[in-house]
Amino acid sequence: MAAVLFDFSGTLFRIESTESWLRAVLAESEAGLPEAELTAAARALEVAGAQPGGANPVELPEELAGVWAVRDESAEQHRAAYTGLSRRVPLPDPALHDALYERHMTPDAWTPYPDTAEVLRTLRAQGIGVGVVSNIGWDLRPVFRTHGLDAYVDAYVLSYEHGVQKPDPRLFAVALEALGAAPAETLMVGDSRPADGGAAALGCRVHFVDHLPVTERPDALLPVLDLMGAARRPATPTQA
Repeated sequence: MAAVLFDFSGTLFRIESTESWLRAVLAESEAGLPEAELTAAARALEVAGAQPGGANPVELPEELAGVWAVRDESAEQHRAAYTGLSRRVPLPDPALHDALYERHMTPDAWTPYPDTAEVLRTLRAQGIGVGVVSNIGWDLRPVFRTHGLDAYVDAYVLSYEHGVQKPDPRLFAVALEALGAAPAETLMVGDSRPADGGAAALGCRVHFVDHLPVTERPDALLPVLDLMGAARRPATPTQA
């Protein structure tokens, strides 16, 4: 095995809670909500599926079904889909819907899973290529840089930059070419069977993790090292 492809959201990183997301935007604006209304609005945003990287809509509005289906193929469609869902939830200032979308693209909105750094660092030490293949509508590279993980990623393949979204095998093929790896020697790691499972069509092995809060998933990525035959390195004080 020569390379690993990782999904981003729900695999290597987790988006903040919907309530934290809303609180952060309200704190930077002149708008405010009483505590009970803030909690209710956050719950409504979650049900609506308005937070990228968060829960899917409980009920997708018919008028957004078309853009939702292709939301990860361009930055414009991604923004339209999620702000469209957000605007179904009343907020004290209409500008907050765009502010929420902008917030989710900031590094502060994302937290790496507890074992992400160890796994990426070990793969790099073993000479195994690492690619990030994500269905997304914005550039996630600053998230990796801010969290000190960019040095361990050899290639980023983002759907909106190629106009193709998973499970289309073409997106995985771009990543394989970038890493110079054959499908038979590559492992795809993700949290979505429908999307990330598309790598199997090329002949890649696929391994799934659960999309859980970081506090509930401390070590789900560690088996990747065993699957790749990469020996784990003992943590040092600077790595712990």
